[in-house]
Amino acid sequence: MDASTTTSRSAAATPPERNLRGNLGAVSVTFMVIAAAAPLTVVGGLVPIGYLVGNGIGFPVMFLVATVILLLFSVGLTAMSRFLPKAGSFFVFATHGLGRTPGLATAYLALVCYTTVQIAVFSYLGATISSSIVLLGGPEIPWWLLTLASVALVGALGYRQIELSSRVLVVVLLAEIGIVVLLGIVILVTGGAEGVTFGSFLLQNVLSGAPALGLMFAIASFIGFESTVVYRDEVRTPERTIPRATYASAIVIGVFYAFAAWAIVVGVGEGNVIDEAAADPTTLITRVTEQYLGPIGSVAVAVLFLGSMFAAVLSLHNVLTRYHHAMANARVLPDRVGTVHAHHGSPHIASIVQVATSGVAIIVLALIGFAPENIFSWFAGIGTLAIVILMAVTCLSVVVYFARTRVLRSPWHTTIAPILGFLGLAVSAVLIAANFPLLVSDVDAEGNPAWGPISITLVGVVVIAPVIGLVQAAIMRAKAPEAYAQIVRRFDENA
Repeated sequence: MDASTTTSRSAAATPPERNLRGNLGAVSVTFMVIAAAAPLTVVGGLVPIGYLVGNGIGFPVMFLVATVILLLFSVGLTAMSRFLPKAGSFFVFATHGLGRTPGLATAYLALVCYTTVQIAVFSYLGATISSSIVLLGGPEIPWWLLTLASVALVGALGYRQIELSSRVLVVVLLAEIGIVVLLGIVILVTGGAEGVTFGSFLLQNVLSGAPALGLMFAIASFIGFESTVVYRDEVRTPERTIPRATYASAIVIGVFYAFAAWAIVVGVGEGNVIDEAAADPTTLITRVTEQYLGPIGSVAVAVLFLGSMFAAVLSLHNVLTRYHHAMANARVLPDRVGTVHAHHGSPHIASIVQVATSGVAIIVLALIGFAPENIFSWFAGIGTLAIVILMAVTCLSVVVYFARTRVLRSPWHTTIAPILGFLGLAVSAVLIAANFPLLVSDVDAEGNPAWGPISITLVGVVVIAPVIGLVQAAIMRAKAPEAYAQIVRRFDENA
């Protein structure tokens, strides 16, 4: 059977001990994927940068634009997922839509994407905990030591049942969303710095400055929302749960970010927000919170900021382990990685592998002498570019899959929405690539963003990752054709 054909009904059944198990509902999945987007981390860290290098006070609207693009992407994603009941996300979609070889290339790009984002947040988490301890009068503990402790804790939670991770994420996420919503309400009720103004939504402000960069940062803020389909084997009634969770995640994230970014503009004042953000973008949310919620609110935000980052790395860990699990069951990673814990129903070996990968990476980066802020910006840059490319490839996979199989004939779900989503994502990918030096703080002698060794090397990672998949596919096809043929069939509906 050709690689591009749909799954074979004659495929051998996947052993039950390799099937993930869980009892998640739409709310649990929604909270887990929103946690991966790290809402408070975005509001406190990325939003001020969006004001400065994006389109100023018009930046909140870019979150709504990004939401529309990602909802278009979600239409095809959820429609195709109905016919691919096995988990695996980008890997599975690309394999069934475009073929085995592009599927493997996509799989490795996805691994690099989520791994680099997770390492970026891990490093920032360790550094923030270290600085917080010092501010409280405690000893100075190396950031990498605290990062490794965080990696171990995430691994312990990821090793166990998915419901445990979901409960942890729900608690943290409700708290961080709650404090930001409370801040926004207080700002609006008190009238902010200059009254409740709506300049952020005026067209001339939306198009001012660099709206392309604003859109780039907005889309970067959604990383993780697309991972709903990864949990397909662990949810109740996936045909209903997955679409609901996907749409809810995109809408909640987009509306929340837009509201928070607008509330900060109102709280600081349209005429002052740029200067306040430029003074110290990392502390803008803390300063605004202290002004409107007092010292207790400021402390709460600081604590929840740490919780937000931990929730993000835990959610990303869950996504990564399920990628490892899916790829192992397709025989493109060692077979043992695909096994499932007899009691927890979790991909426990994949969890161990993922923890080891993160731990080794942190140790190597620390030994080389990289500062955590550099690790954060560089690795987040890789993940941002990779995720947009992955989403664009998925849109193409949806169009090709339905054009070939004709299992669904709705033009909106199979062609119109996926193509519109692809166009939006393709433009975003070009913008991100063109502005990559800005994302990773690569500058010339005058301090202006410019292509240099760092930018070229990191973009090279995005290029090399899928090449590894292409090479493995060629080797498998030549030396292990049966294993190569099984890549698609192992995700058969009846497997």
